[in-house]
Amino acid sequence: ARISGPLLDRIDLHVAVHRLPAAELLDPRGANEDSATVRARVCASRALQLERQGCANAQLPADRLARVCQLADASKHQLASAARRMTLSGRALHRTLRVARTIADLAQSPMVASDHLSEALAYRAEESPP
Repeated sequence: ARISGPLLDRIDLHVAVHRLPAAELLDPRGANEDSATVRARVCASRALQLERQGCANAQLPADRLARVCQLADASKHQLASAARRMTLSGRALHRTLRVARTIADLAQSPMVASDHLSEALAYRAEESPP
């Protein structure tokens, strides 16, 4: 079933999850980080967000987003190009910036870099390749 554009705009991450073979799921080399490590990074990122702006990135109003998500000129062009190519609405564009800011926070980066923006844009794709 298809989801309407306005409803889809309200979903931050669009991720296709494909079935993995049992051997791959059970291979201990497949896990890059254990849950405790990921939890610590998420807690540190959330604390940073609360300290910086008094709320989580997801709750950040659009009018305060520009101050928190300062982009280099190349990243601004990258975002504008992607917005045209993907026909992103204003709401989707703001959600993408919030996700990019969160990715940067998880990487302990003060700036939203091009790779953070690329990852956030990849999560906006309607269909992920298998």
